[in-house]
Amino acid sequence: MSTTLDAAVVLPGETHSRVALTAAAVDLLDLLWGRHGPLMFHQSGGCCDGSSPMCFPAGEFITGSSDVLLGTFGLPGPAGTAARPLDFWMSTEQFAYWSHTHLTVDVVPGRGSGFSVEAPEGVRFLIRSRLVEGFIAG
Repeated sequence: MSTTLDAAVVLPGETHSRVALTAAAVDLLDLLWGRHGPLMFHQSGGCCDGSSPMCFPAGEFITGSSDVLLGTFGLPGPAGTAARPLDFWMSTEQFAYWSHTHLTVDVVPGRGSGFSVEAPEGVRFLIRSRLVEGFIAG
């Protein structure tokens, strides 16, 4: 697997990142940030494309008490600029199922949902998961 970028730990009591981005995901997010401005991810669960991580312009998808912030990435900015924050959210219901996993956002060929900003690029974001002992259950 490619080098990854870990999100900052944001859940109280935890010491390890729950989510990462592959280098390919970082590259695509850089392109998308240039087109759409600040971005965010939301992983809702559900079926079909609803189980893929969805990327939106920041604030376009309204989060609330039924969502958990799993981490915030510091995406590298253009030379000489600060890192760009990108939040990764998950529905509380989905988090109950995935509370013992580490998630890595990757990019694969193919069209995903029309709601996620990468859809017109001919690629889609995909979650790769692995079990991890020691996470606090949601």
